[in-house]
Amino acid sequence: MKAEDVLRLIREQNIEMVDLHLIDLPGTWHHVTLPVSEIDEDTFESGVPFDGSSLRGFRGIEESDMIMIPDPSTAVVDPFYEVPTLSIIADITDPQHVPYQRDPRRIAQNAEAFLKSSGIADNSFWGPELEFFIFDSARFVNLGHESMYAVDSAEGHWNSGREGGLGHTLRPKEGYFPTPPLDATHAVRSAMVKMLQKVGIRVEMHHHEVASGGQGEIDLRFSTLTKQADTVMMYKYVLRNVANSFGKTVTFMPKPIFGDNGNGMHVHQSLWKDSTPLFYSEEGYAHMSPLALSYIAGILSHAPALLSFTNPSTNSYRRLVPGYEAPVNIVFSRGNRSAAIRIPVNDKPQASRIEFRTPDATSNPYLAFAAILMAGLDGVRRELDPVKLGFGPLDKNIYTLPPEELAKIGSVPGSFGESLTALENDHEFLLQGNVFSEDLIKTWIEYKRANEVDVVNLRPHPMEFELYFNA
Repeated sequence: MKAEDVLRLIREQNIEMVDLHLIDLPGTWHHVTLPVSEIDEDTFESGVPFDGSSLRGFRGIEESDMIMIPDPSTAVVDPFYEVPTLSIIADITDPQHVPYQRDPRRIAQNAEAFLKSSGIADNSFWGPELEFFIFDSARFVNLGHESMYAVDSAEGHWNSGREGGLGHTLRPKEGYFPTPPLDATHAVRSAMVKMLQKVGIRVEMHHHEVASGGQGEIDLRFSTLTKQADTVMMYKYVLRNVANSFGKTVTFMPKPIFGDNGNGMHVHQSLWKDSTPLFYSEEGYAHMSPLALSYIAGILSHAPALLSFTNPSTNSYRRLVPGYEAPVNIVFSRGNRSAAIRIPVNDKPQASRIEFRTPDATSNPYLAFAAILMAGLDGVRRELDPVKLGFGPLDKNIYTLPPEELAKIGSVPGSFGESLTALENDHEFLLQGNVFSEDLIKTWIEYKRANEVDVVNLRPHPMEFELYFNA
């Protein structure tokens, strides 16, 4: 879709407002709304000015003038506003229209351009599986003298003794594919799917996930890198608004409930060239080509640093513990969900792919997908061998291995702070082709340490009162 197509759509759909979406560095959408009287073809060239100092991770107040350039190919009628509104995602430039290198969407575009220029492949396809909780309520307070949180779901196992209950609660870790009435969120998920389809997003299936308390998953059809990151942002927007219309709330927080499974974002991916899948081999392990194995080795060798973008929250590391299907082990395997990289069982070249299971949806998808791609391509460029590097394959349940075997397997960082330190020491692979910049990486590390890691580390934890108040 081009600018003239958008203007025609505005006329045909009697659109009255145009909503421009842009993303800050940590990964939250923001928007500004213009009446259609202010939109013409020049808007898509000249853009709309905004204050960059008011978005996290962008510019200081002394250099805050920035421009958002609407991308007409992303235009879709927003289904949630009473006034007919067209939603468009924008790219970010400086006042001279130079692309802004801290714009996450620009990083994703850079990564796709670098892939093509490398000659390795001309396309990458991405199929993230985002897990989430649908809660009936969520409350939290953090003050100098008080801290608490409480989430609730009618199907939560903790409500099995509630007076007037009907017994339709799910035991911990037994929530995979239950039927209604145990699956109490089916109707909400179906409404979410219908709304996703309404905005042009293809959905493959939806289902309840393993955890009690309303955990679900809605699977997206694969797409190219930047387009899929756009889709992830719209997906989260749609799910939150549909849940709100039901009087419920959605969170993609990796570990909102203690003692049960958390939310991941398993990222399926593949490389193609001239319409040929590059990950397939008739003879290779799990039908993986040498290129695919080198790509896997690149991801696993850079995993500690990579997690600073794919698991970029202190809460991410509450999920990354053994025993809850959390892939903490830096190995690859065929069909093994206890490995960081699973190779889905299949014998069709066009379905050949890998699944990086460690990420979660607190990540900024533009940065996460771009970083994963750059790590994989670094492995291909260096012809890394995952077997020689000790990354497997390991076709065993890693959680049941004896300690002497487990000690030989690498694991992901134990905290967000450790991952940020790993990024400081290992980010050259991200700088290839000027995809990421030193400035962005430095800003990311400084922002996350000051505004998340230190904020959490400096506060007393409620559990500490139970452990130490009377020490």
